[in-house]
Amino acid sequence: MTAGTSALLADGDMVTVRRLRTEDFDAVLNLHQRLDERDRYLRFFTAHPGRLDLLSRLAIDGPGIGAFRGDELIGIAHYRPWSEDDSAEIALVVDHAAQAHGVGTLLLEHLVSLALAQGIHRFVALVLAENTRMIKVFSDLGLPYVIGRGGPELDVEIELGEPDRYLERIEERERLADVASLRTVLAPASVAVVGAGRRDDSVGRAILRNLLDAGYTGDAYAVNPNAKEILGVPCGPSVSALNATVDLAVICVRAESVPGVVEDCGRAGVRAIVLVTAGLTGTPLEHRVRELVARYGIRLVGPNCFGVANTSPSARLDTTFAHRAARRGRVGVVTQSGGFGIALMDALAGLGLGLSTLVSTGDKYDVSGNDLLRWWRGDGETDIAVLYLESFGNPRKFSRLARALAREKPVVAIRGAATAAAQRAAAAHTAARAVPAATKLALFGQAGVLVVDTVTEVLGLLAALSWQPLPSGSRVVVVSNAGGAAVLGAEACVRNGLLLPGLNRRTQDALRRLLPEHASVGNPLDTSAAVTADTFASCVSEVLADEGVDEVIAAGVPTGVGDPLAGLVAVPESKTVLAVRLGQLESVVPHHGIPCYADVEEAAAVLAKLSERTRWLEAGERGRPDLAGIDLATATRLVGEYLAAHPGGGWLSRKDGEDLLACFGIRVTRRRFGDRELLIRGQADDVFGPVVVLGLGGIDGALLDDRSTGLGPLSTTDAEALVDSLHASKALFSASNALDRAALSELLLRTDRIMELVPEVVDVDLDPVFVSREGADPGAVRVLVRQRPWNDHHLRRL
Repeated sequence: MTAGTSALLADGDMVTVRRLRTEDFDAVLNLHQRLDERDRYLRFFTAHPGRLDLLSRLAIDGPGIGAFRGDELIGIAHYRPWSEDDSAEIALVVDHAAQAHGVGTLLLEHLVSLALAQGIHRFVALVLAENTRMIKVFSDLGLPYVIGRGGPELDVEIELGEPDRYLERIEERERLADVASLRTVLAPASVAVVGAGRRDDSVGRAILRNLLDAGYTGDAYAVNPNAKEILGVPCGPSVSALNATVDLAVICVRAESVPGVVEDCGRAGVRAIVLVTAGLTGTPLEHRVRELVARYGIRLVGPNCFGVANTSPSARLDTTFAHRAARRGRVGVVTQSGGFGIALMDALAGLGLGLSTLVSTGDKYDVSGNDLLRWWRGDGETDIAVLYLESFGNPRKFSRLARALAREKPVVAIRGAATAAAQRAAAAHTAARAVPAATKLALFGQAGVLVVDTVTEVLGLLAALSWQPLPSGSRVVVVSNAGGAAVLGAEACVRNGLLLPGLNRRTQDALRRLLPEHASVGNPLDTSAAVTADTFASCVSEVLADEGVDEVIAAGVPTGVGDPLAGLVAVPESKTVLAVRLGQLESVVPHHGIPCYADVEEAAAVLAKLSERTRWLEAGERGRPDLAGIDLATATRLVGEYLAAHPGGGWLSRKDGEDLLACFGIRVTRRRFGDRELLIRGQADDVFGPVVVLGLGGIDGALLDDRSTGLGPLSTTDAEALVDSLHASKALFSASNALDRAALSELLLRTDRIMELVPEVVDVDLDPVFVSREGADPGAVRVLVRQRPWNDHHLRRL
């Protein structure tokens, strides 16, 4: 925190929070001096405190934390440790003009993080009973607290740590602040396009044209030193020369000119910037731009992006350089790839779906996917979220935010760079850090994100999510007028993990009355080629009425008799219907409220994704269990003694490794024959945190690369999903094998808990793990430990 970090206040304004230094003395003293008598009385218990210089020095030495707006210090919080225990006395003061904006709460959150890193677990404070605003700050923090009365003064004791309520409060405060700040990005009252050109082929002119074509509801300006107006929009030589308040500046000038433009925007009071220009990342220009937006408190989209759009009637904003303005719809998109965003815009418009909001993040200096996940959660204009992310700045926050949004709205992600070659390409065009494919899939899977690989798959899934209800299960019937299509559809469903139930007697009888004698009344259902469109539609209706059916794929081939799908229309039922017209040129088109695909394979894959979402929603969030038999004190002492003797870290001895596991209720056994061998490995990733891997062991593991990956901290649901995700899971835990699935899940949870509670453990390898009908126990263990700096992933910061 020495260098400082940008964070948002409740109203969306940005401040820099950092540790106070000796050179901040004058700023701290000035803050104390400009307090009015009332604020001085509430802070120092007297309206005329003596030795403000000494009190200012105590705040700096504290240790203390300051909140700066630009170069001005607007609030400080500090504590003084007590020597007798792990407690500290705290003090807080905020400039009067900055009060009621969340400065004090933000400072306390950062102070809690600093204290925990230094082994302090309790704050105490002395507060005047009439200082109701400060008491409310303490009570709203979300940490357990006790207030004791002693006359006009109150003793406040706050227990530190990370209880769920505190983390929920932090996340909600961050969400509200983030949404408030994004309003200047997605719903600005005024926009200036810097670099708007007079040539038809200039990027700036294309952006200004789209802004006008979208019917932007605010005030539009152009910046070009060589023009008075462009496309009928007033033009000035710089943003500061416009003599107007500008919320959002869209910058598309040469890279070397960007810092000067950003500084001009900051001085003019611009609140947000969309930086289209590329070529800054990895050069001194990057550092300068980051420094300027932090100093002036500017939200930044990009650089190296193609703009943002918000089709809401209240905004009608389009600052992209796509070849036409975005069509209004219900799909929100955030993408690091401009090309993907443009392609998706066009494809959605062709389907009649359209966008609600789109943000191209580019090199992602500031605004990221996490910001949009917060925006969409409260956005009534967005029904579905689509993500193309090549890197993750804070994947733990992403997991919590995506999971919260996915409980309310479908979230779809492009898998993106999975191979080494693709990851190198991603790094080349957006400076993205390579993310292992298994880790990315684990992140998406635990958060309930539906993963696809291509734009075509995205469109097919979005069409189904937009036009059809989620199925209640995975039981699908394939109905076709062509025997070959019926067989291919059935095979595609099985490959995608769907179930093909038999039809009940009532349904079969009804179908026989509708169809010729030679028709095959089963699943798949071959109606024969000679049926009319009305008969085909009636067959689909009869199948949907079967209580053992959740979904229907209606695959038709036009014949001389007619198009069997012509009579198929969406019905107000809770069951899912997808159509397939073999020979159709487009991958998916709307058909009377039903998505119609060109291939049964694509329809089956879409149904599998819909069923996956149904299962994830039904599984719910079962939380993290209390695990009995954990001796954290002994575990911490054991690791601490090793690191004291080996400061560089290393592998624990076999005995120490087994003793560490025993502290977490894990018993190491010797060789057992006849049991199934698996392996469990926990590794600490500097960005993603604990990563837990479950795989086949022994000979099976050498022959089959069957592994599943989860990100800690694991919930009970996550651990069970790890077990289920093994390809061999059904065979391993079938009724005939009856291996102890619950014991294996608990072993995963206990391994994950080691990584969480003893962060110095960077690698724990349980291989083999013997799984039988009676339990799951490791046969050997290796543990790697290393000193690691404290890193608070919950802290509010950009």
